[in-house]
Amino acid sequence: MTADTTPDRAPLRSWLPGFVALGMIWGSSFLFIKVGVAELHPLHLTLYRVATGAVTLLVVLAVLRDRLPREPRVWAHLVVVAAFGVALPFTLFGFGEQRVESMLAGIWNATTPLIVLPLAVLVFRTERLTVRRAIGLGLGFAGVLVVLGVWEGVGGSHFTGQLMCLGAAACYGVAIPYQKKFIAGSSYSGLSLSAAQLLVATAQLALVAPLVAGAPPVPTGLSAKVVGSVLALGALGTGLAFVINLRNIRVAGASTASTVTYLIPVFAVLVGAVVLDERMNWHQPVGALVVLLGVAVAQGMLGRRRPASVPAAATRPVVPAGR
Repeated sequence: MTADTTPDRAPLRSWLPGFVALGMIWGSSFLFIKVGVAELHPLHLTLYRVATGAVTLLVVLAVLRDRLPREPRVWAHLVVVAAFGVALPFTLFGFGEQRVESMLAGIWNATTPLIVLPLAVLVFRTERLTVRRAIGLGLGFAGVLVVLGVWEGVGGSHFTGQLMCLGAAACYGVAIPYQKKFIAGSSYSGLSLSAAQLLVATAQLALVAPLVAGAPPVPTGLSAKVVGSVLALGALGTGLAFVINLRNIRVAGASTASTVTYLIPVFAVLVGAVVLDERMNWHQPVGALVVLLGVAVAQGMLGRRRPASVPAAATRPVVPAGR
């Protein structure tokens, strides 16, 4: 389903509740990651949440009588997409949130469209670089420097944590154009491909996590809040959120659904401040606004409205979740 085949002027009441709910779910994912890494190694947290998400989507597949892909070529490409679109970024966000606030991780997630664009233009050749997009990239890069507070000097665990979150966004920058080039044209539904992607990511993590972090802890040994966070990340942030996102695209159109990118960091900041009592330096929200301005310019949101592809937060089976 593309922006060309979906409506962009649907009644507000038909899509706004789902749109807001999606922003809340994906924006809250960073809170749940922060709670989860307090007791779980980031790799174990990612393994549990991805496995939960995979089970959730398999149930939805069964209810809708859809099926997993059957072509070996599709599964081979999903190995790459699962690694860069799920396993690596989820884990990097986990490592990052051991060092930075959850709200700051949500801000870094908003840089994903700015990373997707140059890779799509230069590496995968799925997009063209226009003057408008170049200006947007320049604004976004300036916003990244403001968020980092480069005039204060760099270094320390907090800076390292920010780089890990930026690295997670960079992983999405590889996965999204790769998926668009090699998988998007297949005959399988988005739900089918996402469920398969999570299954592959679960297998990857099940192999790597014990080697790096040891055997995963038994869930019964975890606190209720951590178990709840894992279930929220997997069942809500991946399963339910994906279904809501597909409906938003179908009802409101891809260009309208894509603007959830701007809502996610807002909820991430609000939830982090209210629930975890987190605070930020002045330059971090200011930099976030500059980043979002760059995204808006690069996607043509401030000028004449054009069909737009769904950005990172809306295309990953968050997958962004968390991103």
